[in-house]
Amino acid sequence: MKKDRILSALAWLAALAFAAFAIYLGWQVYTGKPLNFLRAYPAARASIPESSSLGDLPVDTPVATPGGTSLPAFTSLSSSAAIRRHPSLRTIIPERPLLEVKPYTVGQGDSIFEIAAKFNITPETVLWANYDQLNDNPDLISIGMQLWIPPVDGVLHRWQPGNTLEGVATLYEASIEDILGFSGNQIDLVEQAVTPDSLVMVPGGHREFRQWIIPTIPRGQAGVSRSVYGEGACEGGYDGAYGTGTFIWPAGNHVLSGNDYWSGHLGIDIAAGLGAPIYASDSGVVVFSGWATGGYGDSVIIDHGNGYQTLYAHMSNATARCGQSVGQGTTIGIAGSTGNSTGAHLHFEVRYQGGFVSPWFVLPAP
Repeated sequence: MKKDRILSALAWLAALAFAAFAIYLGWQVYTGKPLNFLRAYPAARASIPESSSLGDLPVDTPVATPGGTSLPAFTSLSSSAAIRRHPSLRTIIPERPLLEVKPYTVGQGDSIFEIAAKFNITPETVLWANYDQLNDNPDLISIGMQLWIPPVDGVLHRWQPGNTLEGVATLYEASIEDILGFSGNQIDLVEQAVTPDSLVMVPGGHREFRQWIIPTIPRGQAGVSRSVYGEGACEGGYDGAYGTGTFIWPAGNHVLSGNDYWSGHLGIDIAAGLGAPIYASDSGVVVFSGWATGGYGDSVIIDHGNGYQTLYAHMSNATARCGQSVGQGTTIGIAGSTGNSTGAHLHFEVRYQGGFVSPWFVLPAP
């Protein structure tokens, strides 16, 4: 009986010892501390210099153990030899060139200049790609109109029967290699055949614009036809105020709201709310007042008598009258969105000796 109690106690002690050892091993794994096997093998510990540590062992150095065996080669994981990579919470998407023509629906307040900026192309490129709708006139856009947006700067050409690569390249002053090399065209480099009525991008190509403008109308007898230029055309034969040679902003706002001055838009669109007053930029005589063709809507033209003329378009009402002398800063109309316009603003042009001048050259700094 007593013997059985002793055996039972020894069994419990052995079980507790194994449990303690298992807990010890689990703790070592949990805390990440390496097991100090050297304590278990005095011979191996004696073969390593006192100053050495596991981190000092050379890479791929086997460690001897009793009985002539060896442990697997040790590879150092020292932090000085490791490369740490921090996680990135952002996905970096590589930029790839655009290849396809995209449709775009014109919305409230849109302009060719702003649409081009959205797609990082020139306004000329947008105008050239939509000749069948805009006819080279940026003021012909309207809300709901669908435009074609080319992927790169150049001319989007609709291939016609009889067209050749050489002829199209010459027409737009581009190279055949650029047309063939543009992946979006999907032209077989061996056959070099293009299906009629397909759209072909001519990268870097360009052409002349067809300009839609109200011509320069002098204050003298001009013989202007209202059937051609619109009901606002004045008969002429006027004399009156002359300009100072300096110009002021024709609206209360001094910022753009639409197109800037560029080759397809020979004026600037100035922000002007519906009903805001429009002022004469310099003194002179009114030679056009009323409705104008070409998408200008209600407009006023002032002849300043010194070679300069200024034009104010898209007004809701042109209050100045033909032959009226106006001083600099005089109200000549009310801002609106008549003609081809997607929102209230003022289209402002400056002309000199019949040619166009960028308004930025004569207006004071905003």
